[in-house]
Amino acid sequence: MGETRRSFDPEFRAGAVRIIRETGKSIASVAEDLGINAGTLSWDLTYQAIG
Repeated sequence: MGETRRSFDPEFRAGAVRIIRETGKSIASVAEDLGINAGTLSWDLTYQAIG
């Protein structure tokens, strides 16, 4: 069987990005703390930068 993709609501994503920006922690560090893949946060940061 294939993996089930988890989805994260916009508030969770925005909060994770806010942690990165306010604390200066790395994407990888925050992702590990939250138990998610670092790629998820890097896309969110890119989207917010251009959106």
